[in-house]
Amino acid sequence: MNQNELTVGILGGMGPEATVDLMQRVIAATPANDDADHIRMLVDNDPKVPSRIKALIEGTGESPGPYMAKMAQGLERGGADFLVIPCNTAHKFYPDVESAVSVPVLNLLELAAAKIHQSYPEIERVGLLASTAVQLTNLYATAMDKQGIKPIFPDDDFQQNVMTLIKAVKAKNQTENMIAQFNEAAENLEDQGAGCLLIACTELSVIADSLKSHLPIFDAAQILADEIVLRVKG
Repeated sequence: MNQNELTVGILGGMGPEATVDLMQRVIAATPANDDADHIRMLVDNDPKVPSRIKALIEGTGESPGPYMAKMAQGLERGGADFLVIPCNTAHKFYPDVESAVSVPVLNLLELAAAKIHQSYPEIERVGLLASTAVQLTNLYATAMDKQGIKPIFPDDDFQQNVMTLIKAVKAKNQTENMIAQFNEAAENLEDQGAGCLLIACTELSVIADSLKSHLPIFDAAQILADEIVLRVKG
């Protein structure tokens, strides 16, 4: 036990189950012999964050940025030494969060891109299984361009099925047919020349075990969990 360990602050609720999933991943990745060996996590699991889908896809909702900034400030006041956002789409509003606090905010997009390049430097195209908002905003483009890789997405029909699955996971009513379509989207990415797959939606991370592919599979949620443990435990 180290009383001087860093405390992570988690901007959660996007969605609630994905937040709990991240916490479980952190616990599983932490080397611990006793309760006191685990990592202190301050969590604002707030499902009232304005909809990212309405703001970025439908154009009918308010920006989640100011709301997320206030969440971040609350976590900093509570004692968080660094912050994370366990939602890929919400990283569109990363600048709002980063500018609102004085503690570091980990960038999930950059962590994922760096992990892929470090693991497979020869890969040039990464197939993203993500919200359509990630696609429309080119959210991963900058982070992946820094690593010399290109993000690609399923063709439109397959991408629509991915979005349907994301919404179903939020509602806890996904079906076997939706899971089959999820895997078909992965096959479509392989057909487009993807060298690996990235689960780039933390709702999809909840059902990551259902994704089957002979391509290497990276999960943004797991990459974030591992980085949290590394930051705290060294």
